[in-house]
Amino acid sequence: MEAITNTGNTPEAARVPWRLRLFGRLLESWVRIKRDPVDPNRLLLPGVPVIYVLERYGLSDALILEQACREAGLPSALVPPAAVSTRRKRSYFVTSLRNSLFWNRARRRPPTETLSELVQALEAQPELDIQLVPVSIFVGRAPTRQSGWFSVLFSENWVVVGRFRRLLALLLNGRDTHVQFSQPVSLRQVITEEQNQRSERTVRKIARVLRAHFRRIRTAIIGPDLSHRRTMVDAVLNAEQVRDAMAATAAKEALTRQQVWKRAHDYALEIAADYSHTVVRSLSFLLTSFWNKLYDGVTMRHFDTLRAVAPGHEVVYVPCHRSHIDYLLLSWLLYTNGIVPPHIAAGVNLNLPLIGPLLRRGGAFFLRRSFKANALYSAVFNEYVAQLFAQGVSMEYFIEGGRSRTGRLLQPKAGMLNMTIRAFLRESRRPVVFQPVYIGYEKLMEGKSYIGELSGQPKEKESLLGLLRSVKVLRQHYGRVSVNFGEPVFLTELLDREAPDWRQSGQQEKPEWLARAVDHLSERIQININRAADVNPINLLAVALLATPKHAMAESDLLTQLELYQSLLAELPYGDRVTLTEKTPKQVIAYGEQMEWIRRIRHPLGDVLSSDGKQGVLLSYFRNNVLHLFAASAWIACCLINNRRMARASVVRLARMVYPFIQAELFLPWNEEGFVERIQATIDFFIRRGVLGEDADGRVLNRGPGQGDAAFQLRTLAHSLLQAFERYYITIAVLVKNGRGALSAGELENLCTLTAQRLTLLHELNAPEFFDKSLFKGFIAQLRERRVIWTDDAGKLDFADALTDVARDAKVILSREIRHGILKLAPHPRATAVAESAAA
Repeated sequence: MEAITNTGNTPEAARVPWRLRLFGRLLESWVRIKRDPVDPNRLLLPGVPVIYVLERYGLSDALILEQACREAGLPSALVPPAAVSTRRKRSYFVTSLRNSLFWNRARRRPPTETLSELVQALEAQPELDIQLVPVSIFVGRAPTRQSGWFSVLFSENWVVVGRFRRLLALLLNGRDTHVQFSQPVSLRQVITEEQNQRSERTVRKIARVLRAHFRRIRTAIIGPDLSHRRTMVDAVLNAEQVRDAMAATAAKEALTRQQVWKRAHDYALEIAADYSHTVVRSLSFLLTSFWNKLYDGVTMRHFDTLRAVAPGHEVVYVPCHRSHIDYLLLSWLLYTNGIVPPHIAAGVNLNLPLIGPLLRRGGAFFLRRSFKANALYSAVFNEYVAQLFAQGVSMEYFIEGGRSRTGRLLQPKAGMLNMTIRAFLRESRRPVVFQPVYIGYEKLMEGKSYIGELSGQPKEKESLLGLLRSVKVLRQHYGRVSVNFGEPVFLTELLDREAPDWRQSGQQEKPEWLARAVDHLSERIQININRAADVNPINLLAVALLATPKHAMAESDLLTQLELYQSLLAELPYGDRVTLTEKTPKQVIAYGEQMEWIRRIRHPLGDVLSSDGKQGVLLSYFRNNVLHLFAASAWIACCLINNRRMARASVVRLARMVYPFIQAELFLPWNEEGFVERIQATIDFFIRRGVLGEDADGRVLNRGPGQGDAAFQLRTLAHSLLQAFERYYITIAVLVKNGRGALSAGELENLCTLTAQRLTLLHELNAPEFFDKSLFKGFIAQLRERRVIWTDDAGKLDFADALTDVARDAKVILSREIRHGILKLAPHPRATAVAESAAA
């Protein structure tokens, strides 16, 4: 297809006015277009004439559209389609017009007039169809390394700009032009659906739908049309819920109306973001250089599903939280890939001088760690979230409540999810989708501080001085980062399952089903984050090396173990969004040496790879990132490391018993039957690999002698889950040894933590998360939920006889040495008070 820049005497070129051909030649020499999709031909209906639809009139938009069509091999936009008999001289029209120059103002026709002509043409030619292709054009949407700071001022926004500003935008940002082709609409199909309506009504409906479509695309690409921050604050303070809270606070604390209004106003200013497109673009430009210096690359996967659902949805991003880098990285990735960055819920501890205002303008809104006791603050914050929803603003928050210090997903906090669902019930203009995101690092800036906190050191408070001191970490090498988008969770689908009558609960403050729905939603989000995990070389090395007493392994054994892990993950995929490094075992080891995670010890009988001291402790973080991927295989290995032979049925029976606790800790995706199927498939994998054997009828499993390679592979694999069973046994042993009605849940948590700490000291376990109090708390909560233990009238824990049976079953998994060591260390009832005092 010849375009307007061609000078040949083709029929199409001849029909384009000479001034358009000239302007097109000039524009094409400067403008560089990024198309979405890259091949829009796939969208078109074959053999159907094309009419393009633009959002706004402008000569530059028409020429950019023509250039994009030529580059993509699409029909020209500047000549009329031959099959359509109308007065149209072009193959495009716009949905809104701006004032025209005085000499051709009368020639500008409203879009409904063009649509009417097209509809009349189809009515006159029943065999004819026309496809309307909406095309969105954004000049200066995403930054490039060639962008200048001044160009930020002329990036795309919601303002309908004049010709001079558009010219400057083209000069400064023309090489960063984004053209998005949308799914075509069959005009014949619309007319058929509206055949009982008057043509004027059909035309108005099509025009309205097109305008709504362009608003959705613009909102998804550059963000909603945000009003001034003061307007948002005024809307929050004028809301009925906030006015009621102010009245209640004034009555309770004997404050004047002005005093309580000022307090609420201060709360709103403390919370509210001050989003600026200019600042976001500037930060994106800055971060591009920052990431290039800090990392070897950032890999993003499964982004297409988000791009498909973002228009027309209220998107809530719910990533795992492992570093302060998380929210900067995700916002940058979204912006540079054509999706507006979300408003981010940040802890008020980050509202530092200089940093806080910058984060606000980047979309951060701040919340206090806890505000249950402050009804006025709670009302203001809830209303602010509701106002964001009303404006169609995408949001991001971390349901773990804080950064994970262990590398595992933390138990979710319900607060923000609860507020989101309530805001949706109140203002459900658009469907809500939660987008889980897995972020995987190969080295963390905060790694050493995490280990210190888990070892008992107090958390260092964020400060501007501390931030300046941490600049030195930027000189280090942090490898690659992977950002995997998990399977989205659609809120309406979840509510339809949990509460079919939820649509009738909109006016209720807290529907009875809300807590249940929040719990299931948070669990599904965490599961989908884990189902999008990325397994990098450091994860594999950590799983293997940390299973040995001195975090060292002969190179030949390490190569075999790495190959086993990679084959296991490839043949029995955990989920369709889990990604695995393409490096071979030898390349994995070489990369670990390059990243200085492991060191090579030369030896005549074969080199040894080792991770020493603090490096070994830090590696536990990256092992914990992917523990869930090895849950089924590690369980089988645990059953057979202390037993040469074991019935397959016994492995399955014990798996059913322990699975609810492992599932709750690692956010595994299967139900009980699904886990059993996974166990059976993994056993078959081990048999094919020669790691396990079976008798003639396949009922009894067996392993090789303890000195053999197969037994070594099983011991190494079992270690990733063995510490969890040791924690479970510590909890049960402490509870049983102290007896019924002797300990409260809090006292049991403290005693278990102290016992685990002491066991770590005696056995040199370089795993600070082994005595993480939250893990004991989660296990105790699961025991209570399943009524294995319960609270008596005095607030102490009672338990069923079945608990002692569980303790006896532990001998199948844990060695006699470990069991006796734990029983010996478990505090005696007379020593409980002393232990509690030490914990305090």
